[in-house]
Amino acid sequence: MKVLISGAGVAGPALAYWLQRAGFTPTVVELAPAPRPGGQTIDVRGVARDVVERMGVMPAIKARQLHEKGLAYVRANGKRAAALPAELLADGGPVAEIEILRGDLSEVLLAATPDVEYLYGDSISGLTDTADGVRVSFTGGAVREFDLVVGADGVHSRVRALAFGPEEEFVHHLGGYGAYFTIPAPEDLDGWLKIHTAPGGRWVGLRPDHDPRFARALLSFRSPVIRYNRRDVSEQKALLHKTFQGAGWYTREILDGMDAGDDFYFDSTSRVVVPEWSRGRVVLLGDAGYCGSPLAGYGTALSLVGAYVLAGELVADGDHRRAFAAYQRVMREYVVQRSALPPGGIALAMPKTALGIRARDLMTATMTSRPFRGVLAKAAAAQPDAIELADYAGLTPATPTRG
Repeated sequence: MKVLISGAGVAGPALAYWLQRAGFTPTVVELAPAPRPGGQTIDVRGVARDVVERMGVMPAIKARQLHEKGLAYVRANGKRAAALPAELLADGGPVAEIEILRGDLSEVLLAATPDVEYLYGDSISGLTDTADGVRVSFTGGAVREFDLVVGADGVHSRVRALAFGPEEEFVHHLGGYGAYFTIPAPEDLDGWLKIHTAPGGRWVGLRPDHDPRFARALLSFRSPVIRYNRRDVSEQKALLHKTFQGAGWYTREILDGMDAGDDFYFDSTSRVVVPEWSRGRVVLLGDAGYCGSPLAGYGTALSLVGAYVLAGELVADGDHRRAFAAYQRVMREYVVQRSALPPGGIALAMPKTALGIRARDLMTATMTSRPFRGVLAKAAAAQPDAIELADYAGLTPATPTRG
């Protein structure tokens, strides 16, 4: 069975891995001209660790993982206002046990799929149902036939738009925007994710990099929907310059580094809810079909687990209609659980007033003080994932490999 997968981030290569292992012929198409290095720090949580163990790539992930000590809120002068140490939060906090750069995880998955056909610098322009498959038109001019098509192409999925309907039916704005990029480190982060919250609901953040000379910067802000060109990076950077004027701390250095860098990424803070994940021979995977936003914190886990379950159900039942229905049935409760937003959502994380910022910092400092640490650890402990991985006959675990 020939399967076209749109998207070569995390979900797409993970699905290609399992499908090829089970005897399918996957092809992955990716709009970017080449694999994207770097990117923001993401994590592998809960049952997703079991998935990467079965893939045999856990040693390669651990060889590239970043070790973060926790999250520290800092004032404009750089002094710490409050902190959430990683050891107090188990796997339920903003910093997980296994943290890795998105580009590094993608490289690990690409290395695990050396025989898969990847089409970079191209995308899907049209989908036409045929008697026994899908005729796919590509923006590069090619037309090919596939048995199935999978949209693993993120929040702004092209496959979803073509097969399911316009984006506004499924993507729900949560009141914010964020940018990620690499800059020269303005200070030694000592393994901490540092966040300065400025009035107006603005976050200025720095995360550690493998190389201490650099840092992963983030700029996030609360806002209603903004109309902008998603392909115009200069327009997005100009918006950030305007939004973060006078924010304090290292904002000036971060904005200067943003202008000089080449790995800039900007997007809305949005949730994706698609009632039915399949239409005919087309199915959605990961953020394209179910996304709780970065606030929920489980996007990578949902993609990895979803890829395993989708592949397993296709192997278990040759009828794609029954397999797609089973995939959604198995994943449904887990997706609902791990798409839930934390208490207070973006408003609590990013207060708009100086008083709100002080209140959040005081609450954080109180909860992490010695008398309350046990209460915080119990409250933050990640609940067991609402899914049990089946041992699909065609998805045998692989021998671990280093990378």
